[in-house]
Amino acid sequence: MAEENKIPQHKKIYEILRKHILTGVYEEGSLLPSENELCAVHNITRPTVRQALEALVNDGFISKKQGKGSIVRKPPQDIGILSISGTASAIGNQYLQTQILQKPQIKPWPERFPFDLSEIERESGCIYMERLRLVDAQPVFYDINRIPNINLPRFSSRSFENKSLFETLRTQYQIEIRGGEQKLKAIKADHLIGQLLNIPVGEPVLSMERKLNTNREGFHIYSTIFFNSAKHSIFGTF
Repeated sequence: MAEENKIPQHKKIYEILRKHILTGVYEEGSLLPSENELCAVHNITRPTVRQALEALVNDGFISKKQGKGSIVRKPPQDIGILSISGTASAIGNQYLQTQILQKPQIKPWPERFPFDLSEIERESGCIYMERLRLVDAQPVFYDINRIPNINLPRFSSRSFENKSLFETLRTQYQIEIRGGEQKLKAIKADHLIGQLLNIPVGEPVLSMERKLNTNREGFHIYSTIFFNSAKHSIFGTF
Protein backbone atom coordinates (compact mmCIF):
# COMPACT_ATOMS: atom_id res chain seq x y z
CA MET A 1 0.00 0.00 0.00
CA ALA A 2 2.83 2.40 0.81
CA GLU A 3 4.37 1.88 -2.65
CA GLU A 4 0.99 2.46 -4.33
CA ASN A 5 0.48 5.75 -2.44
CA LYS A 6 3.76 7.07 -3.86
CA ILE A 7 2.43 6.86 -7.43
CA PRO A 8 1.16 10.25 -8.64
CA GLN A 9 -2.59 10.38 -9.17
CA HIS A 10 -2.32 11.28 -12.86
CA LYS A 11 -0.19 8.17 -13.47
CA LYS A 12 -2.80 5.96 -11.79
CA ILE A 13 -5.48 7.36 -14.12
CA TYR A 14 -3.15 6.97 -17.11
CA GLU A 15 -2.63 3.29 -16.29
CA ILE A 16 -6.37 2.66 -15.90
CA LEU A 17 -7.23 4.30 -19.23
CA ARG A 18 -4.28 2.69 -21.00
CA LYS A 19 -5.38 -0.75 -19.78
CA HIS A 20 -8.95 -0.13 -20.92
CA ILE A 21 -7.74 0.88 -24.39
CA LEU A 22 -5.45 -2.14 -24.79
CA THR A 23 -8.08 -4.61 -23.57
CA GLY A 24 -10.74 -3.24 -25.92
CA VAL A 25 -13.02 -1.53 -23.40
CA TYR A 26 -12.64 1.53 -25.63
CA GLU A 27 -12.35 0.59 -29.31
CA GLU A 28 -10.53 2.45 -32.06
CA GLY A 29 -12.35 5.64 -32.96
CA SER A 30 -14.45 5.71 -29.80
CA LEU A 31 -14.38 8.54 -27.30
CA LEU A 32 -12.97 8.35 -23.80
CA PRO A 33 -15.19 9.76 -21.03
CA SER A 34 -15.07 13.54 -20.85
CA GLU A 35 -12.73 15.36 -18.48
CA ASN A 36 -15.70 16.18 -16.23
CA GLU A 37 -16.78 12.53 -16.16
CA LEU A 38 -13.25 11.33 -15.32
CA CYS A 39 -13.02 13.91 -12.53
CA ALA A 40 -16.32 12.70 -11.07
CA VAL A 41 -15.57 8.96 -11.37
CA HIS A 42 -12.08 9.13 -9.89
CA ASN A 43 -12.64 12.09 -7.53
CA ILE A 44 -9.72 14.04 -8.96
CA THR A 45 -9.11 17.53 -10.31
CA ARG A 46 -9.22 18.63 -13.94
CA PRO A 47 -5.44 19.36 -14.11
CA THR A 48 -4.77 15.80 -12.95
CA VAL A 49 -7.05 14.39 -15.66
CA ARG A 50 -5.37 16.57 -18.28
CA GLN A 51 -1.92 15.29 -17.27
CA ALA A 52 -3.11 11.70 -17.72
CA LEU A 53 -4.69 12.46 -21.10
CA GLU A 54 -1.58 14.30 -22.30
CA ALA A 55 0.53 11.24 -21.47
CA LEU A 56 -1.88 9.06 -23.49
CA VAL A 57 -1.52 11.45 -26.44
CA ASN A 58 2.27 11.36 -26.19
CA ASP A 59 2.29 7.56 -26.13
CA GLY A 60 -0.03 7.33 -29.16
CA PHE A 61 -3.11 5.87 -27.47
CA ILE A 62 -5.45 8.79 -28.12
CA SER A 63 -5.70 11.95 -30.20
CA LYS A 64 -7.35 15.15 -29.04
CA LYS A 65 -9.85 16.99 -31.25
CA GLN A 66 -11.17 20.40 -30.27
CA GLY A 67 -14.88 20.26 -29.52
CA LYS A 68 -15.02 16.46 -29.75
CA GLY A 69 -12.80 15.01 -27.03
CA SER A 70 -10.26 12.20 -26.67
CA ILE A 71 -10.42 9.77 -29.59
CA VAL A 72 -8.96 6.28 -29.15
CA ARG A 73 -6.28 5.25 -31.64
CA LYS A 74 -5.63 1.65 -32.65
CA PRO A 75 -2.31 0.30 -31.30
CA PRO A 76 0.09 -0.48 -34.20
CA GLN A 77 0.26 -4.12 -35.25
CA ASP A 78 3.98 -4.38 -36.00
CA ILE A 79 6.35 -5.35 -33.21
CA GLY A 80 7.28 -2.38 -31.06
CA ILE A 81 10.52 -3.90 -29.92
CA LEU A 82 12.33 -0.62 -30.59
CA SER A 83 9.70 1.51 -28.94
CA ILE A 84 10.29 3.21 -25.60
CA SER A 85 6.70 2.41 -24.67
CA GLY A 86 7.45 -1.34 -24.89
CA THR A 87 6.10 -4.25 -26.87
CA ALA A 88 2.92 -4.71 -24.84
CA SER A 89 2.00 -1.08 -25.44
CA ALA A 90 2.77 -1.37 -29.13
CA ILE A 91 0.71 -4.41 -30.06
CA GLY A 92 -1.63 -4.88 -27.12
CA ASN A 93 -1.78 -7.54 -24.45
CA GLN A 94 -4.59 -9.33 -26.25
CA TYR A 95 -2.11 -10.36 -28.99
CA LEU A 96 1.02 -10.86 -26.88
CA GLN A 97 2.03 -13.68 -24.56
CA THR A 98 5.09 -13.74 -22.34
CA GLN A 99 6.66 -16.95 -21.09
CA ILE A 100 9.31 -16.67 -18.38
CA LEU A 101 12.24 -18.98 -19.14
CA GLN A 102 14.36 -17.77 -16.21
CA LYS A 103 12.73 -16.04 -13.26
CA PRO A 104 14.47 -12.88 -12.01
CA GLN A 105 17.59 -13.68 -10.02
CA ILE A 106 20.50 -11.61 -8.78
CA LYS A 107 23.81 -12.26 -10.54
CA PRO A 108 27.15 -10.53 -11.13
CA TRP A 109 27.55 -8.79 -14.47
CA PRO A 110 29.37 -10.75 -17.19
CA GLU A 111 33.07 -9.93 -17.49
CA ARG A 112 32.63 -9.20 -21.18
CA PHE A 113 29.68 -6.88 -21.77
CA PRO A 114 28.67 -4.94 -24.91
CA PHE A 115 28.11 -1.65 -23.04
CA ASP A 116 30.08 0.30 -20.47
CA LEU A 117 28.71 0.02 -16.94
CA SER A 118 28.91 2.69 -14.28
CA GLU A 119 30.84 1.87 -11.14
CA ILE A 120 27.68 1.62 -9.02
CA GLU A 121 25.99 -0.62 -11.60
CA ARG A 122 29.00 -2.96 -11.68
CA GLU A 123 29.27 -3.07 -7.86
CA SER A 124 25.54 -3.70 -7.30
CA GLY A 125 25.18 -6.68 -9.63
CA CYS A 126 22.20 -7.21 -11.90
CA ILE A 127 18.77 -8.79 -11.85
CA TYR A 128 18.81 -11.36 -14.65
CA MET A 129 15.77 -12.80 -16.41
CA GLU A 130 14.95 -14.55 -19.70
CA ARG A 131 11.67 -14.38 -21.60
CA LEU A 132 10.05 -15.79 -24.73
CA ARG A 133 7.49 -13.47 -26.35
CA LEU A 134 4.76 -14.88 -28.59
CA VAL A 135 2.39 -13.06 -30.93
CA ASP A 136 -0.80 -14.91 -31.87
CA ALA A 137 0.72 -17.96 -30.10
CA GLN A 138 3.82 -17.99 -32.35
CA PRO A 139 7.29 -17.37 -30.82
CA VAL A 140 8.67 -14.10 -32.17
CA PHE A 141 11.56 -13.17 -29.91
CA TYR A 142 13.68 -14.41 -27.08
CA ASP A 143 15.17 -11.83 -24.76
CA ILE A 144 17.71 -11.75 -21.96
CA ASN A 145 17.35 -8.80 -19.58
CA ARG A 146 19.81 -7.39 -17.07
CA ILE A 147 18.65 -4.64 -14.70
CA PRO A 148 20.91 -3.00 -12.09
CA ASN A 149 20.10 -4.34 -8.63
CA ILE A 150 19.68 -0.82 -7.25
CA ASN A 151 16.67 0.16 -5.15
CA LEU A 152 14.25 -2.39 -6.61
CA PRO A 153 12.71 -3.97 -3.49
CA ARG A 154 11.04 -7.37 -3.98
CA PHE A 155 11.64 -7.24 -7.75
CA SER A 156 12.98 -10.81 -7.85
CA SER A 157 9.82 -12.13 -6.20
CA ARG A 158 7.43 -10.59 -8.75
CA SER A 159 5.67 -12.64 -11.41
CA PHE A 160 6.25 -11.54 -15.01
CA GLU A 161 4.28 -14.27 -16.79
CA ASN A 162 2.17 -12.48 -19.43
CA LYS A 163 3.14 -9.13 -17.89
CA SER A 164 5.05 -6.15 -19.23
CA LEU A 165 8.49 -5.45 -17.77
CA PHE A 166 8.26 -1.77 -18.72
CA GLU A 167 4.82 -1.45 -17.14
CA THR A 168 6.00 -3.06 -13.90
CA LEU A 169 8.98 -0.72 -13.73
CA ARG A 170 6.75 2.27 -14.47
CA THR A 171 3.87 1.51 -12.11
CA GLN A 172 5.70 -0.11 -9.20
CA TYR A 173 9.07 1.69 -9.18
CA GLN A 174 8.36 4.93 -11.11
CA ILE A 175 11.13 4.05 -13.60
CA GLU A 176 10.33 5.29 -17.10
CA ILE A 177 12.23 4.60 -20.30
CA ARG A 178 13.55 7.79 -21.91
CA GLY A 179 15.36 6.40 -24.96
CA GLY A 180 18.50 4.43 -25.57
CA GLU A 181 21.00 2.93 -27.96
CA GLN A 182 21.18 -0.42 -29.68
CA LYS A 183 23.42 -2.57 -31.81
CA LEU A 184 21.85 -4.78 -34.45
CA LYS A 185 23.31 -7.57 -36.56
CA ALA A 186 22.19 -10.72 -38.33
CA ILE A 187 23.41 -14.05 -36.93
CA LYS A 188 22.69 -17.71 -37.58
CA ALA A 189 20.36 -19.38 -35.11
CA ASP A 190 22.07 -21.89 -32.86
CA HIS A 191 20.30 -24.93 -31.38
CA LEU A 192 18.79 -23.03 -28.43
CA ILE A 193 17.58 -20.04 -30.46
CA GLY A 194 16.24 -22.31 -33.20
CA GLN A 195 14.34 -24.40 -30.67
CA LEU A 196 12.86 -21.39 -28.87
CA LEU A 197 11.89 -19.46 -32.00
CA ASN A 198 10.81 -22.56 -33.91
CA ILE A 199 13.20 -21.99 -36.81
CA PRO A 200 15.87 -24.26 -38.37
CA VAL A 201 19.38 -24.13 -36.94
CA GLY A 202 21.46 -21.86 -39.16
CA GLU A 203 18.47 -19.74 -40.18
CA PRO A 204 19.19 -15.97 -40.10
CA VAL A 205 17.92 -14.21 -36.99
CA LEU A 206 18.22 -10.58 -35.95
CA SER A 207 20.32 -10.05 -32.81
CA MET A 208 19.99 -6.80 -30.85
CA GLU A 209 21.92 -5.44 -27.90
CA ARG A 210 20.10 -2.58 -26.16
CA LYS A 211 20.96 -0.06 -23.47
CA LEU A 212 17.88 1.87 -22.36
CA ASN A 213 18.11 5.17 -20.52
CA THR A 214 15.62 5.90 -17.73
CA ASN A 215 14.44 8.83 -15.64
CA ARG A 216 16.82 7.62 -12.89
CA GLU A 217 20.20 9.17 -13.49
CA GLY A 218 22.87 6.53 -14.10
CA PHE A 219 20.30 3.69 -14.13
CA HIS A 220 20.01 1.71 -17.38
CA ILE A 221 18.22 -1.41 -18.54
CA TYR A 222 20.21 -3.80 -20.73
CA SER A 223 18.82 -6.54 -22.96
CA THR A 224 19.90 -9.01 -25.62
CA ILE A 225 17.13 -9.86 -28.06
CA PHE A 226 16.88 -12.52 -30.77
CA PHE A 227 14.10 -11.70 -33.21
CA ASN A 228 12.40 -13.91 -35.79
CA SER A 229 11.44 -11.45 -38.53
CA ALA A 230 10.03 -14.02 -40.96
CA LYS A 231 6.43 -12.83 -40.50
CA HIS A 232 6.79 -9.59 -38.53
CA SER A 233 8.48 -6.27 -38.98
CA ILE A 234 9.73 -4.08 -36.18
CA PHE A 235 9.38 -0.38 -35.63
CA GLY A 236 9.86 2.31 -33.06
CA THR A 237 11.34 5.68 -32.25
CA PHE A 238 14.08 6.71 -29.85
